[in-house]
Amino acid sequence: MEEVLTNPKLGYYINRDVFGADGDFITSPEVSQMFGEMIGVWAMCLWEQMGKPSKVNLVELGPGRGTLLADFLRGVSKFKNFTDSLHIHMVECSPTLQELQYQNLKCITEDSADGNEKKGINSTITGSSVSWHASLEQVPTGLPTIIVAHEFFDALPLHQFQKASRGWCEKMVDVTENSSFRFVLSPQPTPATLYLMKRCKWADSEEIFKLDHIEVCPKAMDLTQEISKRIGIDGGGALIIDYGLNGVVSNSLQAIRKHKFVDILDNPGSADLSAYVDFAAIRHSAEEVSGVSVHGPMTQSQFLGSLGINFRVEALLENCTEEQAESIRTGYWRLVGEGEAPFWEGPDNQTPIGMGTRYMAMAIVNQKQGVPVPFQ
Repeated sequence: MEEVLTNPKLGYYINRDVFGADGDFITSPEVSQMFGEMIGVWAMCLWEQMGKPSKVNLVELGPGRGTLLADFLRGVSKFKNFTDSLHIHMVECSPTLQELQYQNLKCITEDSADGNEKKGINSTITGSSVSWHASLEQVPTGLPTIIVAHEFFDALPLHQFQKASRGWCEKMVDVTENSSFRFVLSPQPTPATLYLMKRCKWADSEEIFKLDHIEVCPKAMDLTQEISKRIGIDGGGALIIDYGLNGVVSNSLQAIRKHKFVDILDNPGSADLSAYVDFAAIRHSAEEVSGVSVHGPMTQSQFLGSLGINFRVEALLENCTEEQAESIRTGYWRLVGEGEAPFWEGPDNQTPIGMGTRYMAMAIVNQKQGVPVPFQ
């Protein structure tokens, strides 16, 4: 899965823009500017709870086109004390997407006085410094940190186990005689079995008993601990928004190409692979680290509603054309609605589908800061 998505030459994310109507799938920031604006509200509230530090690392994991952060920065740009504190760090491995992020954050590269060395990159939206990193561990420590992971965990490589007569066996990918791929079961335990055992320990035996498949994501468990340790030591918090379950995930791995589900093994590298996020495993992983507290998950609809998205949609509808109004209403439904939009009068195959209850939000914060909004 990791190879298919991030292989340096042929990885799905590496050399293309996969987002939006022309790409393979649409994410919340591409649906409406209000999503990024609400994340900005959340981050600024957290910053106030942190005691308004004068310097903060704002980290986004897998920032896509940079749309979320661009809307975030535009939304908070009037609050100078907050924006002056921000040092932005983009964790992104795709050169194509790094370039798009640079453009969407309206970045400029300043040369140093002697013209030899690059002085630094700044976003002209707020004047904040921006830097790029291949992984979270490359982001400097020592400052309070606000981390945003929106639709990042669902693309982390996972392991699937299937119940067989000899116990739980890992599903592996094998090559057939005619060079196509097929799934097989491992003949003996694999390294990921350690994570399976850990995951089963966190669950009710009844919950495990009724399942034929279990997905575990070691990268998600390890990354959660890395995030939690950083927040426990440096202060701050992390917001994780993704589609998933608050319990063991059974068999959710899927491939999407041009907005349609396709076979996972069909032409690897040409379709997006993702899976449901196991929020319970994230919570348990974070709770093993001292100095942090975990809040949620709550639905995306509850999260955005509590942050005031209803007021924002009303304000936007006051000064717009009829065409813009339809786009705003549609975007709002997609973010907070459930199922098909009741007001839709356009073509059936374009009916907006709500993400409000399929997506969940969870926060991990330094426990000295109290409960973050809107989890009180």
